[in-house]
Amino acid sequence: MIVIAALTIREALRRRLLWVLVGLSLVSVALVAWGVSTLVTMARESGTEEVAIQLGVSQVLILIAFMFSFVLAMTAAFLGSPAIAADLESGIALAILARPIRRADFVVGRWLGLAAVIAGYAAASGLLAIAVVALVSGYSPPNPFVAVVYLAAQAIVLLTVTILLSTRFASVAGGAIAVVAYGLAWMGGVMGGVARALDAPPLAAAADFSRYVLPSDGLWRGVVHGLEPAIVTAGFGGRPEAASNPFFQEDAPPEVFLVWSVLWVLAVVGLAVVSLRRREL
Repeated sequence: MIVIAALTIREALRRRLLWVLVGLSLVSVALVAWGVSTLVTMARESGTEEVAIQLGVSQVLILIAFMFSFVLAMTAAFLGSPAIAADLESGIALAILARPIRRADFVVGRWLGLAAVIAGYAAASGLLAIAVVALVSGYSPPNPFVAVVYLAAQAIVLLTVTILLSTRFASVAGGAIAVVAYGLAWMGGVMGGVARALDAPPLAAAADFSRYVLPSDGLWRGVVHGLEPAIVTAGFGGRPEAASNPFFQEDAPPEVFLVWSVLWVLAVVGLAVVSLRRREL
């Protein structure tokens, strides 16, 4: 299992896609640094209060995190969709699994390797963006490391779904299904917030249930909470209209949801193992 995980990491690092994404992330961070620095400089020259500047920067940082969350989702889908499907389509799996290698070791090894790559990329890109924004603006979010952990967990959830789909579908189909599911989960979260703001309990309950079906949106709320300054949560917390804002989160995800997210990931990995065991090679 560890050997397969190590080989998967090497394979991912050899792909041009990952390095292209790293390069684009560096370009994006540089543009963000220039944009935030320009905004802060212009605001201070115009006499804007420092508190207002810090609030504005905090919202820009949340938007940056939102962009990176989609980049991470795409990365997870593009790396995870061919993880098993490509070996099945090319016949490589026949040579690998004909040896004394259990299918469970193959699936879990693939998942561990790609999860390590995704987590490392999320940590590096997320912390770099936060550090650059703090350097040029002087604003640091209250819980940057917690926000990055949630960001990585969100991507790992989608990776896990993609690995499961990879045992049954072709690479392109599995990646497309995972991306659509990720978008639907995020839209469900937005609809749930609007339902609470408009006092529509049935729709809000359905949206909350969808977060347990695919926990990515619930974990995104943890990212927002980690980046949201206390003055914003204190000023807007409790207002019905605040619930409809996908970039505002008053409370951190409950512990029950976090435990469920871990169990959900383990269960889906187990389903991927069962799915590959029952598939004819």
